[in-house]
Amino acid sequence: MKKIQVFINTCLRKILKIRWPEKISNEDLWLRTRQQPVEEDILQRRWRWIGHTLRKPASNITRQALTWNPQGKRKRGRPRNTWRRDLDADAKHMGKTWGMLERLAQNRDAWRELIGGLYPRRGHRRR
Repeated sequence: MKKIQVFINTCLRKILKIRWPEKISNEDLWLRTRQQPVEEDILQRRWRWIGHTLRKPASNITRQALTWNPQGKRKRGRPRNTWRRDLDADAKHMGKTWGMLERLAQNRDAWRELIGGLYPRRGHRRR
């Protein structure tokens, strides 16, 4: 994430023609360009997609993939972080359970309010 953010900030500085001796904080840069940190953007997009997927019927393959648990042996060492584990950690951080999220996703307005509360946008126009 950090490397991607550094690259984006470098590009924004080149677009605005901010040279080396001029110092500008990243927050000021994001306000000038109406951007948000890449981590916030990815998190919001992830949760928008999850809401979209949870509104699909239970027989849908995309929805089934969220709850799929592969069988068999894993490699030695620490298990890799999966998409579902990230979602569970984010949900726990929000104080929600998976069942609560499934019910909440059915109401689009409530879901948008939940997603908007994750990281409020800084001076952005509506897309």
